[in-house]
Amino acid sequence: MTRFNNRYVLVTGAGSGIGAAIAHEFAREGAFVYVVDIDVERAEDVAGQIKNAGGQALEVQADVTDGPSVKAAIEAIKAHSGKLDIIVNNAGMNVRTDLRHMTDEEWDLVLQVNLVGGARFARDGFELLKNSDHAAIVNLASVMATRSTRQMSAYSSTKAAMASLSRGLAVEYAPFNIRVNYLCPGFVATNLTSRFVRNPVVKEQILNRTPMGRFGEPEEIAKAALFLASDDASYMTGSGITVDGGMMAAL
Repeated sequence: MTRFNNRYVLVTGAGSGIGAAIAHEFAREGAFVYVVDIDVERAEDVAGQIKNAGGQALEVQADVTDGPSVKAAIEAIKAHSGKLDIIVNNAGMNVRTDLRHMTDEEWDLVLQVNLVGGARFARDGFELLKNSDHAAIVNLASVMATRSTRQMSAYSSTKAAMASLSRGLAVEYAPFNIRVNYLCPGFVATNLTSRFVRNPVVKEQILNRTPMGRFGEPEEIAKAALFLASDDASYMTGSGITVDGGMMAAL
């Protein structure tokens, strides 16, 4: 498929996990992918894999928690192509602890990575996006945006805020023909969830709450992200899609 021929896509947190899967899927469908990650070696690795498979990609180092770093990444894209059609704000992390034990530094880190970084890219990439005929932003929220469990308060709060930010930006950016939507993945087999996969008790609890009886794969989230970014979703903005194996339906 070539839904994204001649389109330029920026994916944050693209050095591993869901972000890497999203980068690969866009490249397979013809996009030029800016592989953005704080770890430039991981970004180079993913970009290299894409190019070895016949795709087009460029690694871009950026720390989403640092405003000047985000601006520098956008400037690098301006210098390289001057084009940007799609932003996927995927970068995310968690500090798993009860809030009463969480330090200010830990709280700020979760907030900056999961929410503020995405807001920065949506803001600083605006001038490029508004020149596109197919502009879209896809933000990664989570099923934890509306549900929570112990030691997930900071994560849940930031993911709920990301969903709210997406709806707000959808209204704000609509006059410029920039669509903004978000995804709510369930439990997906990545480094972020590896501790759950390794713990047989926790793993069983999660799978018992998931009607499909398994963790999701990064590629399954990636395909949903591509749908929201594509012309197939041309009348969708401010919407969220849940990709969770039925977990939310069963709660």
